[in-house]
Amino acid sequence: MAPIERYAVTIPGTPGAHAPPRVVVVHFTHTTGADGRPVYADESGTFRVYVSAGVAEPLADPPGGRSMQCLHAVPVP
Repeated sequence: MAPIERYAVTIPGTPGAHAPPRVVVVHFTHTTGADGRPVYADESGTFRVYVSAGVAEPLADPPGGRSMQCLHAVPVP
């Protein structure tokens, strides 16, 4: 089964700042991580994640420097 091509990933706003969450669209990169899972990245390639069962796991801290372990991901047609 081919992987889903795009996901919308929700990044929460800064706690206490009353900032709204950001939604970042990531695309399948046609590469896999060390564990064999497909890698998705934003348009700039700086935000890279694994996506499985509606959860995006960043490969590094997202832009802004806050560490996120799991983020909500929704397939985008």
